[in-house]
Amino acid sequence: MMVTSTLCFGVMAVLIRIASHSLHAFEIAFLRSLFGALAALPLLLRGGWRTLYTDRLMFYVLRCAIGAVSMLAGFWAIAHLPLAQAIALSYSSPLFVTIGAVIFLGEVVRMRRWSAVVAGFIGVLVIVRPGSDAFTAASLVALFSAACSGAVTISIKFLSRTDPVATIVLLTTWLWVPLSLPAALAVWQWPSPGLLPLLVALGVLGTAGQYFWTHALRLADASTLAPFSYLQLVFVAVLAWLMFAETPDRYTVLGAGIVIGASLYIARREARLARQRNQSPPRVLGQPAE
Repeated sequence: MMVTSTLCFGVMAVLIRIASHSLHAFEIAFLRSLFGALAALPLLLRGGWRTLYTDRLMFYVLRCAIGAVSMLAGFWAIAHLPLAQAIALSYSSPLFVTIGAVIFLGEVVRMRRWSAVVAGFIGVLVIVRPGSDAFTAASLVALFSAACSGAVTISIKFLSRTDPVATIVLLTTWLWVPLSLPAALAVWQWPSPGLLPLLVALGVLGTAGQYFWTHALRLADASTLAPFSYLQLVFVAVLAWLMFAETPDRYTVLGAGIVIGASLYIARREARLARQRNQSPPRVLGQPAE
């Protein structure tokens, strides 16, 4: 399921680049949300209206608002950066997840994971190369999108404990439509009829990728799934080379390797600590915590 999700998001990134030649990225994001919401309707037909029930509606609204901002920024970065570089920067999201877990969840992160976070951001600097002629503001937009995506990932950890996959996907895709509309209206132009099949495909791929990703997270640890998600970078790099004659430079390859290595270490370390917590005996009342 994670490999299928990765392929869906990879093809979607290529279609975003193609559509960006005719439409603004913000409008593409809204239309992706609109057609994605329609593509999610079979989940409602299968589960009925009770699928929409949740006692965390306001949490969904906040989560989807952050997700919509991440989507708008991510689509804009894909339209203005080499595809491989944009996807490589998106993989810095686990670094922001670690920082967010400390700030918002009170999680204790020790030296090993902090070292991995620092190494990951060194990889980001290698890709972005601030101060050089290759540096562009679009890379900062991609990093901002990754930071917002990290916040969304933290929220998924909460929602997947109580809500079914269909509920998460339906509410997310439907809330994205009104949340992404204001930005689209600011740059709106009617798409040509020939572009509509591509935009519909964007929506279908986005919803399918979201469904399989959420389902995979329910079935396995994120640390187990992470290596499969990084296939997207290879897949997108090959498609970008074939379709747009874009070849990743050595800085993108080196930086992406550092970022992915750091993210994998963080995921593995979190999984190991989670297993240790689950295997430790319950603490006796009055016994001090270690």
